[in-house]
Amino acid sequence: MTEGYQVRQYGQPVKRYCQMLELKNEPELIARYRRAHSKEESWKEIRDGIRQVGILEMEIYIKDNRLMMIVETPLDFNWDEAMSRLATLPRQAEWEAFVAQFQQCEANATSDEKWQMMERMFYLYED
Repeated sequence: MTEGYQVRQYGQPVKRYCQMLELKNEPELIARYRRAHSKEESWKEIRDGIRQVGILEMEIYIKDNRLMMIVETPLDFNWDEAMSRLATLPRQAEWEAFVAQFQQCEANATSDEKWQMMERMFYLYED
């Protein structure tokens, strides 16, 4: 972790969204949630849908039962339109229902209700 994570280069300006969510604080559920998001077990239709709505990269970081998601998009990306479209894509509703068992949220909450948008409060300001 102290080595850092390489950031993809897109050849275009991008913007970033950061969101947070809490999982149920149960080690076995957290382990199952991690497996569900692994390269081997994550659902291809979900990854494809994320790309289809224009998201360039999506990363989830975990500390204990707290998650932070970083989403990188083109500058002209419209979050609300993309999330509405994503919700209609194949297996998306099934995925949301599946992962809800691990998350501290209402069982029928939408992805937008589960993942809370974070506000940027600091960056290396231009001098």
